[in-house]
Amino acid sequence: MSNPLLSQYSLPLFSQIKPEHVEPAIDTILAVSRRMLQDLLASTGNYTWDNLLHPLEELDERLRRAWSPVNHLHAVADNTELRDAYNKCQPKLTEYATEMGQNETLYNAYRGIAASNACAQFSQAQKKIIDNALRDFRLTGIDLPAADQQRFKELKQQLAQLETRFEENLLDATQGWTIHIQTPARLAGLPESAQAFAAQNARQAGRDGWLFTLDFPSYYPVMQYAADRSLREEMYIAYVTRASELGPGAGKWDNGNIMQEILALRYRMARLLGFKNFAEQSLVRKMAGSADTVFGFLHDLAAKSRPVAAQEFQELSVFTREHYQITELQAWDLAYYSEQLRRYKFAFSQEELRPYFPVDQVLQGMFTLVGRLYGLTIKRRSGVDTWHADVRYYDIFDKKGELRGGFYLDLYARQHKRGGAWMDECLVRKQYHGISRSPVAFLTCNFTPPVGADPSLLTHDEVITLFHEFGHGLQHMLTRIDYPGVAGINGVPWDAVELPSQIMENWCWEKEVLALISGHYQTNAPLPADLYEKLLQTKTFQTGMQMVRQLEFALFDFHLHHDGEPGGAGAIQHLLDDIRRQVAVIIPPEYNRFQHSFSHIFAGGYAAGYYSYKWAEVLSADAFSMFEENGIFSEATGQQFMTTILEQGGAREPMDLFVEFRGRKPSIEALLRHSGILTVGTRSAT
Repeated sequence: MSNPLLSQYSLPLFSQIKPEHVEPAIDTILAVSRRMLQDLLASTGNYTWDNLLHPLEELDERLRRAWSPVNHLHAVADNTELRDAYNKCQPKLTEYATEMGQNETLYNAYRGIAASNACAQFSQAQKKIIDNALRDFRLTGIDLPAADQQRFKELKQQLAQLETRFEENLLDATQGWTIHIQTPARLAGLPESAQAFAAQNARQAGRDGWLFTLDFPSYYPVMQYAADRSLREEMYIAYVTRASELGPGAGKWDNGNIMQEILALRYRMARLLGFKNFAEQSLVRKMAGSADTVFGFLHDLAAKSRPVAAQEFQELSVFTREHYQITELQAWDLAYYSEQLRRYKFAFSQEELRPYFPVDQVLQGMFTLVGRLYGLTIKRRSGVDTWHADVRYYDIFDKKGELRGGFYLDLYARQHKRGGAWMDECLVRKQYHGISRSPVAFLTCNFTPPVGADPSLLTHDEVITLFHEFGHGLQHMLTRIDYPGVAGINGVPWDAVELPSQIMENWCWEKEVLALISGHYQTNAPLPADLYEKLLQTKTFQTGMQMVRQLEFALFDFHLHHDGEPGGAGAIQHLLDDIRRQVAVIIPPEYNRFQHSFSHIFAGGYAAGYYSYKWAEVLSADAFSMFEENGIFSEATGQQFMTTILEQGGAREPMDLFVEFRGRKPSIEALLRHSGILTVGTRSAT
């Protein structure tokens, strides 16, 4: 059989991709790309978009078509053979990317095109691609002496390998621990849905009783609802010591040294490029612009939210002391007693909502919402090859009936699948010289799968997660930019890319939208009015504590990459402890090794950029306030948001686009209002 990774299919043929296909295909594509680049650069000295940059885009697209499904399978259907093939190819891809970035002839060709008379006639998107490329040449070491260029290339390869090892260690550690329960009394307090999921896990493992794992849909219900304090403690210890030198898997998948090496490599690379630290280098591609701006933003939010968080923790402490005789809250108590406090104050639990959010109803309601806002029609397509039977594929059409894009939807947690939720690119839009390519996205979540005859039932928090990832997908799929380099999420500064995702979360709280996305899975009865009111009352429950937790992570990340050459594991822990003393109201146990599983910054794209979540939340809250002013289903406002934000990709600066949409620069007030975070003096006492 021919290698499917070398064919020009419109969608990946996942069932035909075998580990033995991967390395030969990547080797072939890289060899062809190198040869064709050499031919392109040798063919003329008068470089243009058509004779150089357009062919280069097509070379990049061929490589993306081959690697994207492999990269995705590594995340959602990992196995030993695929992991081995992935790890063999990754250094080759890193070397190729660095080679391109250090190609002086190619760099001079870009400079020549930028200085040419023709450039004045280019579109905004074309000019932005050239500007970004010139910037990225510098960030790949084009100006360095040959020896330093080689050193930079070696460091980049080492970094890519270490980041992959970090993620693989975390996956293995997460799936390397389970707890098998045979005594029903230990399950007291757990919702039926969580018990049924654990029983299904046990049956699939050939056991009786209940089997709990560290996958979030299995782990978190125990922390939130299990009355058995010892069970919560046991699972908490296993969870927070994953991939570390402590806990039940002590040392087996330890990320301690890997973290140190990752930070050291980033620092050395930044210094080679002439930056003081990696944070300074990272900000070249971000909206914030300077470290002072980031620190000022985070500390301003901390000053406003920490007093509120302290009040909330005090309320929780008083409640547990008076109602449960718990004089000292432990880390494994927080989610449980917070849930008890929520029930006490509001007579409400998230679990009461789960029967009203069957996944198909949520999806249909979400599709109806974007239909009303943006004129979209979303249709499921059958017969598309996928990597798992649960995966669905959808097409998106606009109000003119034009196909705008498509997406794979992989909703449920399972073995060999990375935890969390994310959107990634499968195919990127291109419209140029007879080429017409529609964008395709991967949308991935880790919800509880259907149990028995019942459908998957979501909590409201999971509904928010789904809306969030779909917002990312909309920016990727609705783009009107014809050039891949700045189409969709490409070229969008990292601290602005969360705007389309976070704004979607706001509709999850609106009564009219909840009517669309909810309906009892057995009777189709609408969400009762009293449950809606209770849900609304809980919107700002412990938002101060949630805010300072995110600020703790953001400050830890930014200081790690800003404060000079990193030290050892002890220095990393010391920094995190110091940040917690500054902003946290809850100090976890000494054995907590959160950083060992902080894949956002050690294996994802958020290094020196975790602050982006809060930065973009300011943008999204302020943008949504325009819908609040004009109507949450305002088609005119929706069309304006689509044309100024969702369709523009990275072709223009995000601040310019925001001002065009909102009519002014963003204000932090909407975020504080939506979060219920006011000054302590004006906040009602609980």
